[in-house]
Amino acid sequence: MFPKYLSILCIVLGFSAYASAGSEPVGLQKMYKQYAGKWYRTFTFTQTTERYRNDSLQNKQTWYEACIFPDRFRIDFNVPDSGNAVIYKNDSSYNFRRGKLRAARKEENDLIFLLGGMYFYSYEAVTAKLRSLGYDLDRSFETTFQGKPVYVVGANSEGEKVNQLWIDKEKLCVVRFFKYENGRKEEGVFEDHIKAGAGWTESKVSFYIDDKLLQKEYYHNFKANAALDEKLFDPTQFGSWHWVK
Repeated sequence: MFPKYLSILCIVLGFSAYASAGSEPVGLQKMYKQYAGKWYRTFTFTQTTERYRNDSLQNKQTWYEACIFPDRFRIDFNVPDSGNAVIYKNDSSYNFRRGKLRAARKEENDLIFLLGGMYFYSYEAVTAKLRSLGYDLDRSFETTFQGKPVYVVGANSEGEKVNQLWIDKEKLCVVRFFKYENGRKEEGVFEDHIKAGAGWTESKVSFYIDDKLLQKEYYHNFKANAALDEKLFDPTQFGSWHWVK
């Protein structure tokens, strides 16, 4: 899961900012109002990951994933004690191979923000972040996706080559995004949502690059509000603890 955000602001201020919002798309406003202060804080799950090239399956792996919203996320690849993992914390990422730190760099994970992290910031901070990510909040329209009505944030009509968020009108959760950067088109599709705490989680995800399937993900054993130790996301404590027993 997850191709990036901020520090926690008071939820009360978030609702105040929401109340004063004017020009932002109604779908974004409704989604934020529905879940701010209510979304589950932590989650864990296992993920079956399929990697594709030229529409052909190349390999399949199991990943073990954990998150504390709004900005901590960890993936362990194949088996938890392999020492192969990535940790996202605040605005940085830490890549480990065979238990050793191989790379650390400034790198935020925007999907953490889009798929739950936003509900732990003020509405004003959310709109500022979305604009910084290239979403034009002055543009929006309504359409259908997979037979269901959706709000689209960032475009005025289908087919525009601009960054977009597609929001399910009933569940008020993100079901699709488009990102255009450096001449490349990225697309993510989030499907088969199941209830998780006061929110939702997708259980199937597909990622495309320039309309070519890159990766499919299937989530299993999802647990919302699981007890997680902060040191799971501390790069200096890597290898000392894991959520998988």
